[in-house]
Amino acid sequence: MQILFVTATRIGDAILSTGLLSYLIKRYPTAHITVAAGPAAAPLFGPMPGLDRIIIMRKKRGSLHWFNLWARCIGRRWDLVIDLRRSLIAWLLFTRERRIAPPTNLSLHRVEHLAATLGLQDSPPGPICWTSPENNDRAALLLPDGPPTIAVAAAANWPGKQWRPEYFASLIDRLTGSTGILPNARIAVLAAEQERDQVTLLLKSIPAARLIDLVGQTELPVAAAVLRRCAFFVGNDSGLMHMSAAMGTPTLGLFGPSITTHYAPWGERTGWVRTAKSYDEIVSAPDYDHRTTGTVMDSLSVDMAEAAARDLWQRANKAAAPEARGQT
Repeated sequence: MQILFVTATRIGDAILSTGLLSYLIKRYPTAHITVAAGPAAAPLFGPMPGLDRIIIMRKKRGSLHWFNLWARCIGRRWDLVIDLRRSLIAWLLFTRERRIAPPTNLSLHRVEHLAATLGLQDSPPGPICWTSPENNDRAALLLPDGPPTIAVAAAANWPGKQWRPEYFASLIDRLTGSTGILPNARIAVLAAEQERDQVTLLLKSIPAARLIDLVGQTELPVAAAVLRRCAFFVGNDSGLMHMSAAMGTPTLGLFGPSITTHYAPWGERTGWVRTAKSYDEIVSAPDYDHRTTGTVMDSLSVDMAEAAARDLWQRANKAAAPEARGQT
């Protein structure tokens, strides 16, 4: 069976689509799956079972990236084409069956919205990140056994979503202090190398003996394996947040100019806290432009974030730890 799965450009959206792939792998265990994704998200799928090939879609003028995808797929007769990008590609290929994602519904979580593509909205499959034995070995070298570790993702793909570094530093002090949820825990800071400027102040604020600087050191499957080894995660609304949730790590997302009903971390061992200002208040401000506006997260206090972290930690420890969704 030949399946073409067209998914997102952004890492977070791609992770939220992986539950559908996991469902397909279980339903069609001998299927050969081709994944089409943007260059940032494509590495997620390298360790995926049943993978035939990855087609990297680099955006081109005049939507030529869609023509390139069509040209690379037209020579094969498909059994199933799933298009989460709502393009024309599913209608331009020979296939026995085609499924196209429904129009975006911001009142639903993204996982539920995507699950409707296969009629699974009543029992949506949760996101998953696959790792290889090599990924797991690399993660063990980067984050060896030792004291518990809090993973921190303080960068974001645009400035408005970034909680200030000094707020992260204060929160870390509280969570790792003598009365915190994880006294004397190590701190693993994750970000892409091009995001180092966003986290430099935070890196300098963490005692060297407890800092694990992983900025630019983890490919996506390795980052997933690292997050599986962590005791807790806190970070901005980002791909790493969704990855941590997919790995079963207690995950706290910090929100401001994002819709929590649609993009909150998915899973029982997750939580979120948002700014005192609502999403509508933030994005309707006369000078707001997500491309240029600086952080709009200042109405999320350290006290609010600490309370949410303690609540999540308590819930996560009361419930029996579920089987991690990250798979080798």
